[in-house]
Amino acid sequence: MKIILDKRDIDKLTESPNMAMLDLMNTPYITIREFEERDWPAVWAVLEPVFRTGETYPYPTDISEDEARKAWVETPQKTYVALEGERIVGTYYIKPNQPGQGSHVCNCGYVTAPDQRGRGIGTGMCGHSLEEGRRLGFKAMQYNMVVSNNEDALHVWQKMGFKVTGRLPKAFNHPKAGLVDAVVMYLWIGELNS
Repeated sequence: MKIILDKRDIDKLTESPNMAMLDLMNTPYITIREFEERDWPAVWAVLEPVFRTGETYPYPTDISEDEARKAWVETPQKTYVALEGERIVGTYYIKPNQPGQGSHVCNCGYVTAPDQRGRGIGTGMCGHSLEEGRRLGFKAMQYNMVVSNNEDALHVWQKMGFKVTGRLPKAFNHPKAGLVDAVVMYLWIGELNS
């Protein structure tokens, strides 16, 4: 898969291809851009099945479309979509993890369309979010509740450099596994001497 981070990166492809795209597999281009209002129906189509299963996000499994939109689009600082051609195959948001003295640390949430998992789209969105986080002035990124039995996510985040900094015993009520641990993951993305 070749992931173009956004339109400004197309010009960089010949200059520094490793910064402009991730060449993970030989599949069509995935473009990542900011969310636009017209994207919502397709974003909801990606989010809804994931939220309804209740296996990776703490949102209520019966969350309404309006509540989901508020949580995913209106509350975050920015929301992005990953497209293969015209189809939205993933989405993520970025926001300050805390207000005030903690606002230099960002938090992100990522969802890949269920039929697109295993193609590197989540990895591409994470790479894009790290660059966007830096561009937006954040110094670190923190994931507050990675479900401990979500092995795919744990593997990807660790591959991207995140460290487990805490374990929350039985903090997530998994619909199949019952009460499972959740982990906090953290990555410094600012200057090393900051």
